[in-house]
Amino acid sequence: MSRARPKVLIIGGGFGGLFCARRLGKVDVDVTVLDRAACHVFQPLLYQCATGTLSIGQISRSLREELADYHNVQTLLGEAVRLDADARTLTARRPDDSQYTLDYDYLVIAAGMRQSYFGHEEYAAWAPGMKTLDDALSIRRRLFGAFEIAETLPPGPERDSWLTFAVTGAGPTGVELAGQIRELATRALANEFHAIEPEEARVLLFDGGDRVLKTFAPALAHQAGRTLEELGVEMHFGVHVTDVRRDGITVSPKGGGPDEEYATRTVLWTAGVEAVPFARHAAEMLDATTDRSGRITVNEDLSVPGHPDVFVVGDLAGREGLPGVAENAMQGGWHVAACIRRDLATRGRRKYRYRDLGSAAYISRGHALLQAGPVKLTGRLGWLGWGFIHIAFLTGVQNRVSTVATWMASIARANRTDRTFILGGSGHPEEPYTWESPVHQGNHAAKDDQKA
Repeated sequence: MSRARPKVLIIGGGFGGLFCARRLGKVDVDVTVLDRAACHVFQPLLYQCATGTLSIGQISRSLREELADYHNVQTLLGEAVRLDADARTLTARRPDDSQYTLDYDYLVIAAGMRQSYFGHEEYAAWAPGMKTLDDALSIRRRLFGAFEIAETLPPGPERDSWLTFAVTGAGPTGVELAGQIRELATRALANEFHAIEPEEARVLLFDGGDRVLKTFAPALAHQAGRTLEELGVEMHFGVHVTDVRRDGITVSPKGGGPDEEYATRTVLWTAGVEAVPFARHAAEMLDATTDRSGRITVNEDLSVPGHPDVFVVGDLAGREGLPGVAENAMQGGWHVAACIRRDLATRGRRKYRYRDLGSAAYISRGHALLQAGPVKLTGRLGWLGWGFIHIAFLTGVQNRVSTVATWMASIARANRTDRTFILGGSGHPEEPYTWESPVHQGNHAAKDDQKA
């Protein structure tokens, strides 16, 4: 350890990184939080941003603003790309591809996970995940854009494909998305179109298991399934999505049998997660073991074996009994900060013990699940409990107040206040949701040549 004030470098401004930085605030250390977006995103509510209920500003907050009262904490925009564990330095990349180097005495890896396509990265062009604000805005563009495009088409298979929405994975995110799309179609958009009937939109939910929400108690999961059926969600279990393309998907039964084809122009992927590239690189540099998804094996205090100066928190921490949920990241970040403080006081570190505070999932207006120890709530009681939990963990008083106000308005009225979407480019040559695609530009160029 250097003789100057210890330097703590935190990679990631999610729940784990933010809670660690907060607890180290005003401690005799210098803390740097490195994040690709320089903001904290409340991921559990990304789907509400994607479906037009909440705005970006209501589910995110600038890290610089959030940590402004902690004068020993600075935030930097950048992506971690290279680690030198021997020199205790980290190289970060700026958005313009230039790089800079940071040194540390303690390193906290809280970079989180990304969507996994199980080796088929080509699916990402047509099936966005739900991990970032960019993902939420991409999904919003696809959802509302699909209804708008369908309005311009005559009745028939092409229009039907635009009004068919496929969701892969029946975990909390998949269930929440499926329920919200049906609620959007049957309430907010029901009376706004002339050529189409939004209520006729199909929502297909695919999962390899035998029920939704496998981490919840069977009785709660069964109730969730019934609610989804009442909403009109078509559920398909025991299957894998084995191909995703511009105009449809292929689904294969796990037990064998013929593949099934579904014509759809909107596919949303929530089926799996994997470590971000830097986490895999860090594991290699630290000579640490990882599981199949790239989670890094950690000691009982969340440090990496052989590297007491390096910690891993949140989804990336590979230890039995640690779930990939926000509560684990929060508690892990808090614990790592406590370990560093105890090191400074020359006291022994304590083991990390995760406390399960429960799980919650939103299905539709007036319907949610809440599971906390012996307490199991569904329906309106579960809905109220879900709301209180999410409001409690939102960052910033202003975000809490505006979110409550928006929810109250959405209860009273069917409309959604944040439905604006931008037809920007995604970088994919066949992206159908942009005016800037090469095909579109080529058509304009041809017309200009004809005029000349």
